[in-house]
Amino acid sequence: MINRTLQCPHCGGAVTEYKTPTPTADIIIEIPTPDGAPGIVLIERKYEPYGWALPGGFMEYGETLETTARREAKEETDLVITGLHQLHTFSNPSRDPRKHTLTTVFVAQATGTPVGGDDAAKARIFPIDQLPKDLVFDHNEILEYYLRSRS
Repeated sequence: MINRTLQCPHCGGAVTEYKTPTPTADIIIEIPTPDGAPGIVLIERKYEPYGWALPGGFMEYGETLETTARREAKEETDLVITGLHQLHTFSNPSRDPRKHTLTTVFVAQATGTPVGGDDAAKARIFPIDQLPKDLVFDHNEILEYYLRSRS
């Protein structure tokens, strides 16, 4: 645990500040491609780190992880998801180059055409057998785990 001792501005006493990871949620949105094959929605990030990623983001104060997943899916893809269920939590301290995060990954389904919004410059359906190989964060590892769990 990384911590430091600060002086309380009110009483002048010692206060220990603890540094903890930031929780996030990522969503694997299963959706058919236009030809009916199994597909996954990915977003192209508008901000650093740039590249293709799963929809997702930071948990807000007062939210559950499930609420975070639904909100981020809607904000970044304009899709309403159904059948939300938890897949796994990934917590490698180096998974996000910006800071130490942990993500709980959910799987859900949707229909329609994704549209990029909020942090997403674009949103697109990729056939499950043609996913990009250079996803940002640890999203390649997450999708490998997901694909193994489908077998």
